[in-house]
Amino acid sequence: MAVSSGLSFTLASTLTVVVFAGMQLYKQQLAGQEWMHIVGGFIGSNLFILLLTAVGNLETLLFGYGFQTKLFPEVVFCLVAAMFASGLVHRVCVTTCLIFSLVALYYMNRISQGKYTPPVSTAPTPVKGKKRN
Repeated sequence: MAVSSGLSFTLASTLTVVVFAGMQLYKQQLAGQEWMHIVGGFIGSNLFILLLTAVGNLETLLFGYGFQTKLFPEVVFCLVAAMFASGLVHRVCVTTCLIFSLVALYYMNRISQGKYTPPVSTAPTPVKGKKRN
């Protein structure tokens, strides 16, 4: 079920704050064991997705429906912010956040291209053969 850009911006912003607060609340547990560093990076990549969604919806509200989120500065800003939030937990969480975020960004791009890119129709070109005498 799709929601409007305004409501999506509100939801994504609220969840971004909740995820960041949860990362800070459970900082000791996330930094305590080695396998929890990976979980901390995964939570950081979820923070990246939510932050990117909030920024994209804010731009849609401000600039109109045709505006697109670009690699620089929007995606880079959201990635740096998520990696900084992961770095507040543990330094290994930064690396795993980067890896998970790049994978998530790849799949978000594929889904977006599949939904919003118009289909390209190709006209068949006639094949010119050699004339026989």
